[in-house]
Amino acid sequence: MPGRWLTFDCFGTLIDWRHGIRTTGELLFPGHGAAFLDAYAGTEAEVESEGSFHRYRAVLTETTRRVARQLSLDLKPDDATALVSTIPYWPPFGDVGPALGELRKEGWKFALLTNCDRDIIALTQRRLPVPFDAVVTAEDVSAYKPNPAHFLLFQSTFGASADVWIHVAQSYFHDIKPTSELGITRVWVNRQGEKDDPSLADAVVGNLTELPGAVRRLSGDAGLSPSP
Repeated sequence: MPGRWLTFDCFGTLIDWRHGIRTTGELLFPGHGAAFLDAYAGTEAEVESEGSFHRYRAVLTETTRRVARQLSLDLKPDDATALVSTIPYWPPFGDVGPALGELRKEGWKFALLTNCDRDIIALTQRRLPVPFDAVVTAEDVSAYKPNPAHFLLFQSTFGASADVWIHVAQSYFHDIKPTSELGITRVWVNRQGEKDDPSLADAVVGNLTELPGAVRRLSGDAGLSPSP
């Protein structure tokens, strides 16, 4: 039987990316964790887009170096890989387990479409409270979202035979824009109250507590009934 798929971005949507960056920045540069987070968020996509593809561990390391320079902070050479070391321990949001558990009971399959390496996401999955049925990483497609390669690979592998496919993500830039362009049904998890155009998403939720209801509405719009 065809499946019903929910695909997720991982960091920022399921895993508290901001907490992980900020607390690691605070460990490296006491008193500067918040500034490190702010600068990091604006620099990582720039590093991802430059030159040929590099694994995410290289992106984490290079972005850390650049942010330290931007903020005139003293980064010890051995500390440049700190985010690579801490990322497996970044916590999931508290709303992840209840929401995904409820959706799993309703028959949904789950996949991660992540700007990450295979080994890093394998460690991260140990923190997630529910299992995932498929994973597409940046390493698999040699590209970083918003490049559409993640979505196209998932579509060619699973999407064409799905009853319905809904993508769920926090990042407007990395996920909502490209899925809009591809015509993929999408839910924007606007955890930070960002002011981007909400009409680009099929549904907007403030957190995952609201996700099961949004998914039911969207799957109902597609003419589907919940799985028994």
